[in-house]
Amino acid sequence: MLKMWWNQRAITPVLSNVLLMVIAVAGMSIAITATYVITGNLRETMGERFIVEDIWFRTDTIAIYLRNTGKMPIDVAAVYVDYRAQSFTALHLEPLDHGWLNVTLTWTTNTVYHIKTVTSRGTQSADYYKSPT
Repeated sequence: MLKMWWNQRAITPVLSNVLLMVIAVAGMSIAITATYVITGNLRETMGERFIVEDIWFRTDTIAIYLRNTGKMPIDVAAVYVDYRAQSFTALHLEPLDHGWLNVTLTWTTNTVYHIKTVTSRGTQSADYYKSPT
């Protein structure tokens, strides 16, 4: 019996197996954490959707009617008219909400404008609109 206690050959495989399990668990923990962080941000970005329903050319302003059709609230971060940033009234839309976004701009009649609206998460909507005559 005493001879069995002095047999040290079985300790090395047990320790190596335990060490491999610890490394595998640590690696999977890092992978799961990274996946959670990446997909959390992706889920927010993919859940953000909005459409431009109407454009009104008013005196010294362009009024843009937006509807949030996604699952995330949106904040309009920038508006570009002909690829130039414009000043606008702040707009926050909850899911399934809608509202007017007023852009300060002196526009000319019978002109085509490229209008792009960008949210704080980077979702954008862009199209060409013709001002009335």
